[in-house]
Amino acid sequence: MVSAVLEVFGLGLCVIGWLLVMLACGLPMWKVTAYIDANIVLAQTVWDGLWMTCVVQSTGQMQCKTHDSMLSLTQDLQAARALTIISSVLGVFGLLVTIAGAQCTNCIQGEGSKVRIVNAGGVIFIISGFLLLIPLCWMAHRIIVNFYDPKIPAPMKREMGAALYIGWAATALLFVGGGMLCCSCPRRGASSYAVKYAPPIRAAQNGEYDKKNYV
Repeated sequence: MVSAVLEVFGLGLCVIGWLLVMLACGLPMWKVTAYIDANIVLAQTVWDGLWMTCVVQSTGQMQCKTHDSMLSLTQDLQAARALTIISSVLGVFGLLVTIAGAQCTNCIQGEGSKVRIVNAGGVIFIISGFLLLIPLCWMAHRIIVNFYDPKIPAPMKREMGAALYIGWAATALLFVGGGMLCCSCPRRGASSYAVKYAPPIRAAQNGEYDKKNYV
């Protein structure tokens, strides 16, 4: 029973984390304009994402432009694109593998095989979270270094956007959920079902029940 609860709860956390991975991948708010000037009233705000750059006017109008060439991007953006996509794809595989080995499904027979498959799904989710953590930390490091670099003018400096925090939340959920899937193994010799039924008592050949059945 405890094993089944861990599987369901861990899978739920992993699914939420996987959805947040795709949300962070698509959001353009990886880097945002830094408000470091004396006058904090700005005419526009710049959002830099993995796929596009958006400019939000003070009137609320927003204009976005996709990155024209991938080769012209910085190394952190190129790595972030690749790793976030791989992380999302691994999340799909982890979901399919975990569902195939879950106790509530009949895709695979054998309790031992189910346990190993669920553990493999948990490992896949953990790897997915680790692959997402790399570009997040790399991007945050670049933002902090450029922010304190006196050679970079103030209008070109950026701060960490909402997509980075969403990505870190997704990483935490994938790590916790994947760990719960890896720890959802039932005890050896214990069945996942609490009730065990005894075989029916059969009558002897002469129509009477054997006395040993009452001992």
